[in-house]
Amino acid sequence: MTARRGGGSSPLRRSLAVTGAVTVGDVVALAGLALGAGVVTPVADALTVAAASAASWRLHRSVTFGDDPFIRWVHEPRAFARFVLTAAVAGTVDVAVVSSAALGPRPGAAGLLGAKAVALAAAGSLRLVAYRAVLWTDVRQALGTRRSRPEAPGDLRLSVVVPAYQEEARIGEAVRRLRDALTPATGTSLEIVVVDDGSSDRTAAEAIVAGARVLRLPANRGKGAAVRAGVLASAGRCIAFTDADLAYPPEQVLSLLEEVESGWDVVVGSRRHPSSTDEAGARGLRTVSARLFNLLTASVLLGQYRDTQCGLKAFRSDAARLLFSRTRLDGFAFDVEVLHLVERYRLCLTEVPVTLVSAPGSTVSVARDALGMVRDLFRVRRWAGQGAYDLPVPATEGEGATR
Repeated sequence: MTARRGGGSSPLRRSLAVTGAVTVGDVVALAGLALGAGVVTPVADALTVAAASAASWRLHRSVTFGDDPFIRWVHEPRAFARFVLTAAVAGTVDVAVVSSAALGPRPGAAGLLGAKAVALAAAGSLRLVAYRAVLWTDVRQALGTRRSRPEAPGDLRLSVVVPAYQEEARIGEAVRRLRDALTPATGTSLEIVVVDDGSSDRTAAEAIVAGARVLRLPANRGKGAAVRAGVLASAGRCIAFTDADLAYPPEQVLSLLEEVESGWDVVVGSRRHPSSTDEAGARGLRTVSARLFNLLTASVLLGQYRDTQCGLKAFRSDAARLLFSRTRLDGFAFDVEVLHLVERYRLCLTEVPVTLVSAPGSTVSVARDALGMVRDLFRVRRWAGQGAYDLPVPATEGEGATR
């Protein structure tokens, strides 16, 4: 996995500092040339934009991202060419706006600065949209490229993690159904790991009776915390998680297992896959809120995911430990955090169709949990900007160590 040296100020703060300094330099240089030296406005702006672009490139590369090997586009000719083209188009927009808004060849200071402010806003918006589009292409290509891998580490072929809270009425049956469905394919190389998320009922006892390995959290923390604990304690070479209500029939875990063993780091179920079926029927507000939330995830994710919140996902064990050792969210938005880390660490991922069946008694509250999930999206963005997800580079590996 690509790693990064920790420490220092966050990339966001460094980026803002560099951008601010370059912008001030651009404006001051334009005023000096156009107002002080008498250079005509279009020429003066073209010269300062070119100088500012060169300075921005060098400073962002050495200061903002100098210790960040995640910014691979600076070393990839095609991606770099797209960024250069974007910068050239944005610079042209800047010059055109300044030239048209500043009346006459020698505008006054107020007119010149006003025109430059408009130009910077227009060019900056263009850069933001275009750069994100370039990153979309880069990230999606990395996600969709399956790789040849040695066998993942682990003592068992498959671990299935089941987070459970107040599930005494059905956890035993869920464990038995999982074991009956998966044992013919895995034999004894299987474990069902039930994580009791601070239940006050007999959830843990019923799971033990059914033959599961049980972890108990001392207090109710949320699905993200329960899945994290289960994944990090699992012994399988492939680690999957599913919900205690078995809304996805347990046999479907086998299709995820096969995909992981064929070379994918991460395999996610998708209820919106063209081949998926929904035997449970429409669920009104919950369906609408899920789709709206999926749209909001574009503020955090660059990949194109039909369904971030499907409760059926599987991972290579080494990828799973990398991801879940870095997650922070305890609530339902942890899926989005995991996908952000998949992108950040350049893992490969595929979506598979699922069958959704009726599963009464869900513990999800649409109104309460939706608001918390949206809040958590902003937390992921903030943590990413602060460098919270950066990986330290071991001293023996040196700069730019890779998987």
